[in-house]
Amino acid sequence: MSNYSVRADALLKTFGRRLIFNNLSFEFKKNGIFGIAGANGSGKSTLIKIIAGLISPTRGSIIHTNEGKVIDSEHLHNYIGFVSPYLILYDEFTAWENLSYFAKIRGVKFDEERIKFLFYRFSLQTRKDDYVKAYSSGMKQRLKFIFALMHKPVLLIFDEPTSNLDDEGKAVVYEMIKEEGGKNIVIVASNEKTDISLCPEIIVLENYKE
Repeated sequence: MSNYSVRADALLKTFGRRLIFNNLSFEFKKNGIFGIAGANGSGKSTLIKIIAGLISPTRGSIIHTNEGKVIDSEHLHNYIGFVSPYLILYDEFTAWENLSYFAKIRGVKFDEERIKFLFYRFSLQTRKDDYVKAYSSGMKQRLKFIFALMHKPVLLIFDEPTSNLDDEGKAVVYEMIKEEGGKNIVIVASNEKTDISLCPEIIVLENYKE
């Protein structure tokens, strides 16, 4: 079980004059599944990007710690597994080449046995050497989960995790979320009721609009 935590203190985010959320504080620690809920355009993806260190809040702070030590933003990617609609895959590479390339960029170990296991788990084992341009949208979504999980992260951040997945794909993702939530921190941002039903603790963004 990880000893990781994410704490937000009085987050404010605006784009120009538009308020996204205000006075948002939380702490996710140890392990569990945490939800971020809200209608389309409510700021779910914005909050996810702030948690992941991709953008900064207008005011307030977000602090990641592991084993009691604060993690520098430049090393944050080593601890995070990320799935989102705006995560880019390279169509001109095979699935296997995409993962190898991402591992080199991130400076993480390319564990072939683990990656083969993940291809099998997400039912892509016979397609790992196919170019991603030949993948359906659902297959690309499953490949994103392999990318997120391949380095055994202690913080998993999923923005619209079941987007483009059929029922079988959703079942695999839900099983994985429950499994990972038993040992790591999993954050799920979604407006799908079934996705959010997995989360005992939920941030409802409509409550932070003033």
